[in-house]
Amino acid sequence: MRIASSLCWLFILLQLTSHIASAQMTNQRTESYVVPDLLISQRNRKINTVKKWEKIRRPELLSLFQNEVYGKVPGNLTLSDTIVWERDDQALNGTAIRKQIGLFLRKNEQEIYVELLMFLPKNTSNFPLFLGYNFMGNHTISYDPNIRISESWVADNPAMGIIHNQLTEQSRGKRENRWPIQQIIDAGCGIATMYYGDIDPDRPNFSDGVHPLFYKNNETEPAHDEWGSISAWAWGLSKAMDYLQSDKDINPSKVIVFGHSRLGKTALWAAATDLRFAAAISNDSGCGGAALSRRRMGETVAKINSSFPHWFCQNFKKYNNRENTLPVDQHMLLALIAPRPLYVASATEDLWADPEGEFLAAALASPAYQLYGLSGLAAHQMPQENTPVFGNVSYHIRKGKHDITSYDWEQYIHFAKEIIK
Repeated sequence: MRIASSLCWLFILLQLTSHIASAQMTNQRTESYVVPDLLISQRNRKINTVKKWEKIRRPELLSLFQNEVYGKVPGNLTLSDTIVWERDDQALNGTAIRKQIGLFLRKNEQEIYVELLMFLPKNTSNFPLFLGYNFMGNHTISYDPNIRISESWVADNPAMGIIHNQLTEQSRGKRENRWPIQQIIDAGCGIATMYYGDIDPDRPNFSDGVHPLFYKNNETEPAHDEWGSISAWAWGLSKAMDYLQSDKDINPSKVIVFGHSRLGKTALWAAATDLRFAAAISNDSGCGGAALSRRRMGETVAKINSSFPHWFCQNFKKYNNRENTLPVDQHMLLALIAPRPLYVASATEDLWADPEGEFLAAALASPAYQLYGLSGLAAHQMPQENTPVFGNVSYHIRKGKHDITSYDWEQYIHFAKEIIK
């Protein structure tokens, strides 16, 4: 039975590897492309065991992504200090514990400060915990007046009450729709979040955020193979994990890293680089996240590097309009998360993120899971909308646009409760 299943997957993967899309999804049409073979090493060795994967292929793929896409972290830095600003055991009408934690990072006489907000279910310590960034400050995910407001830089958004690059009381609760905290607590899960700008402001300026803490000899920006903002944000998630390992209210072996859009890219890279995360969830992450770069659908490497030149390392710009010369593609990033559970999600109207490319990458990552005796993605063609496929590699495409919705969260909660053991 297992041999038959493997042969079936081999046939499917051969088809996917030479996939030429015929559907008109945007103003572009995919060109012929062949993705790099996941299980053939740079020295042309066939990778057919877990030992070979972990000793040979995984390290070289991780190195390629570090040097050519996201950028490597140029040094080490542990948490300098933590402080519990608040603990309220009667949050959400007595159903949850709310904690607000200050994380301090100091190096070379400089400091950055990050606030971690947590909502935890009561009377248990063995629950799954979702860890992810928010886009506009912890106070925007809930109308709770006790949540502290970040003083970090944020892009102006007058409609959200953000002017002069400062967060204000007017923006409180404005992103509550993306964070159904009560739904998550009632399901027996916890949530922890930080404002991503606390780690690194989202602008093409490497003079603030975490980067200057690591500069040497009057440097003003990272080297070409060193971290852009996505790598810095992923590093920040690992610093939060450093704290969570010491928090007796949670089980650190059940922390799931997740994110939407650019923060979905971040969650995938964080899980690839930090094996402590139990699982990863990517919501509409697109180019540089779950979508195959070689398809050149929606947002391309050249477009993302032009619009957001600070997200990736400078070396990634070598591949603008030259995706076929990349030594890696995004199915390989997803494979770096194996054997831990992975969830990739798309939306029907989010063509900029290339839903089909996200699905194909998840399918092409499955051979890494099979090395561990796991099934990978249990779908050989893209499922219908709002029809999730659960397993070691899970996937759904939701009806709608680029967003994170209560429907998405319903699936992630199921994934956390049923797949994360």
